[in-house]
Amino acid sequence: MSEIKQLGHFINGQAVAGTSGNTGVVNNPATGQQTGSVALASVGEIDDAVAAAKEAFETWGKSSISNRTKLMFKLRNLVEENADALAAAVSSEHGKVHSDAFGEVARGLDNIEYACNIGELMRGGHSNQVATGIDVTTVRRPLGVVAGITPFNFPAMVPLWMIPNAIATGNCFILKPSEKDPSVALMMAELIAEAGFPPGVFQVVNGDKVAVDAILEHRDISAVSFVGSTPIARYIHQTATTNGKRVQALGGAKNHMLVLPDADIGLAADAAVSAAYGSAGERCMAISVAVAVGDVADPLIEAIADRTSKLKIGAGDDPDAEMGALITREHRDRVAGYVGGAAEAGATLVLDGRETEFDTDGFFLGCSLIDNVTPDMDVYKDEVFGPVLAVVRVDTYDEALELLNNNPFGNGTAIFTRDGGAARQFCEDAPVGMVGVNVPIPVPVGYHSFGGWKDSLFGDTHMYGPEGIRFYTKAQAITTRWPDPASSSVDLGFPRND
Repeated sequence: MSEIKQLGHFINGQAVAGTSGNTGVVNNPATGQQTGSVALASVGEIDDAVAAAKEAFETWGKSSISNRTKLMFKLRNLVEENADALAAAVSSEHGKVHSDAFGEVARGLDNIEYACNIGELMRGGHSNQVATGIDVTTVRRPLGVVAGITPFNFPAMVPLWMIPNAIATGNCFILKPSEKDPSVALMMAELIAEAGFPPGVFQVVNGDKVAVDAILEHRDISAVSFVGSTPIARYIHQTATTNGKRVQALGGAKNHMLVLPDADIGLAADAAVSAAYGSAGERCMAISVAVAVGDVADPLIEAIADRTSKLKIGAGDDPDAEMGALITREHRDRVAGYVGGAAEAGATLVLDGRETEFDTDGFFLGCSLIDNVTPDMDVYKDEVFGPVLAVVRVDTYDEALELLNNNPFGNGTAIFTRDGGAARQFCEDAPVGMVGVNVPIPVPVGYHSFGGWKDSLFGDTHMYGPEGIRFYTKAQAITTRWPDPASSSVDLGFPRND
């Protein structure tokens, strides 16, 4: 067995070992073997990180936009230069194949590039002579110390939804990544330090619920960003807002893909397979329900099954593998339980991923395609978060839309059709935050913002892009007047704009 890597924290500009004595296990999902031991922070270690961030903010929050822009460009180049190494770390601890991991890093890079334009993004407004001799200027100020709590499924991309905008706007950021795959966060901390950001501007504190609660309750943390499951997002939002913090908390999803009778079957099948089974379904934007409208169901299912049966599943470092392992053995078994439960509830297992055999102790599960699913089944109601695609048959567009309206989640959805009018109407009707037209995973580019509706979002602000800039800053309006002292007098009336 290879040596177990010891993973600590990154506090005040340097890697430090944990002091709490509590640790978590880091595995290679492709082999099932432990590869690392990660320190789980105590409340005291969170306090140390916050103190360093608070001290750094005294100068970083007042630093010039020009200086921050130069550092953001340096960071952008370092991430690009190290993209392969970052992707390899993602594959080794998450299990997704290298091409998928590399794409994740690339999408994170988009957000750094957006933040490189911080001079324009932070530009305020000015109104001259709003009243006689009076001008008004609006500027945006950083919040101070802010924190992010991120999930296991995108250990590079999701932190980069938060970090660039937060530090480019002048805040100091503390990241609590998933303890299941923490190495990428620590690598990014080293790159941020190498780019020249001062100690304390960005820090990584690994941990479990102890660390999370310490972040949510700490009086010197002004805002918290979170991505994860809906129950935890609700808890994060309630706890942090009770403690006076600004919060953006993205929750779970149950993303539907509507396929209308006029759709190109091959295009729709390619999209369904890619969006359902990519990253072994461990994506909040994965398509987990295909809604087949009218007589499209049989040919669509046949085309999906044909493509899915040809997928190559293997280790993340296998260049031929198209889908990797799931994050843990427990999660794999949970997903398999949904497949079995669907069959017991009366659904049809077109493909049963439990029957796929693997020559490894890794956390692998084959792809499942389940037909004749109904909304009362657990495989439909719950966020399965695995390589499982449920097919619901409906007769009309209105029935398909009713499924979306009745679903508690509102993250993403897609429609496949050749009819521009139907697609436009769907965009008007869909009760979700992100809609794709012949695009199965409609994740916005870095200069728009990411986020759902309903139980997929807690808080008022979506992630990254323009809404990210607003989340990490507060507006200040400055009204100025330079009168002749000789003309000054007492006036108790409410000020008028004359």
